[in-house]
Amino acid sequence: MARICIVTGIGDTVVRFRGALLTALVQAGHEVVLSTPHGEEVRDDAIMREVRACGAECVFSPLQRTSINPLKDRAAITHWRELFRTRAFDAVLAANPKPVFHAVPAARAAGVPRVVAMITGLGYAFTARGMKPCVLRLIASHLYARALHDADCVLFQNQDDRCALAARGVRIADAKCLAIGGSGVDLGHFAQRPLPQGAPIVLMVARLLRDKGVREFAHAARIVRAARPDVRFRLVGWIDSNPSAIARAELDGWVREGIIEYGGRLDDVRDELAQCSIFALPSYREGTPMSVLEALAVGRPIVSTDVPGCRETVCSDGGGNGVLVPAQNAEALADALLSLLATSTEHRAAMGNASRALAQSRFDADLVNAIIFRALQISARSA
Repeated sequence: MARICIVTGIGDTVVRFRGALLTALVQAGHEVVLSTPHGEEVRDDAIMREVRACGAECVFSPLQRTSINPLKDRAAITHWRELFRTRAFDAVLAANPKPVFHAVPAARAAGVPRVVAMITGLGYAFTARGMKPCVLRLIASHLYARALHDADCVLFQNQDDRCALAARGVRIADAKCLAIGGSGVDLGHFAQRPLPQGAPIVLMVARLLRDKGVREFAHAARIVRAARPDVRFRLVGWIDSNPSAIARAELDGWVREGIIEYGGRLDDVRDELAQCSIFALPSYREGTPMSVLEALAVGRPIVSTDVPGCRETVCSDGGGNGVLVPAQNAEALADALLSLLATSTEHRAAMGNASRALAQSRFDADLVNAIIFRALQISARSA
């Protein structure tokens, strides 16, 4: 049995992204502690209950993921150093930017034998434009260089992120790097569902951020509905504390205009996925988007952007599960959606089958977790 600590940067969705891993670690006989920030939209007791249901212990950190105040980061660093020193973990896995920046060096300083960093996307600093993001990119590049030097193994969800870091002088030896299929999707929980009958529904599930392409989704909805008023566009997610968050007033305006139906925040999106005809995520950059992995598993045609993380979710070998469009281009998104909507239900069903096959071959949580076990150098079998 090994003592494992998983450190994440977002409390609200921690079980959605890490639940399958927590369960797999516990079932393999390991003692697992999850370190996560306090919830923003979700109550702490609900997060703790979900983590405990996976068999893991939940410890809340004082991390404030969107703050750029170094004094606030210092509180999280101090917390992690104390946690790692007192609990004598055999391995630590840090995911999301700030845990990678700070928990990885803290684990190394505390003498943790095995330290793994998971790059789940490079974050706001690498997608936004302007002086502030430029300064943040310089800082983030320095922090990545220090942290990834300290890590024994680095898991990349896409090759583009590794190349982007290398272009900024952050180079990691090949022997330390492993490719991973995102966070993985539970194919049993997200079973394939037949395409629905009736009026077509285009669904987007995401945090409501500019760089998730929410504005492009709304603009494309306006264009598509002008030509096809029978098509419904549903948006599911919540307004985040991220600097690129969409204002509630803007969202309400789209709803009043009648171009968007807003489903709010949902802990379980399976019914929404089952009811949709096409899944869209016009994001500017991702690690590998969990929302698309879930749509793949359910068997939905995908329309996404030709950017890091998203392009991996559309077959590059002619398998035909979806369409990639340029980022920040609502007209191209609308054209792709109209083209798909003009095809037969049988054609879209075949695309959905290809999506499910892609999920099975590349993004199955069991495959992903096997790589994580290898990175942590722990047994996948209960003693």
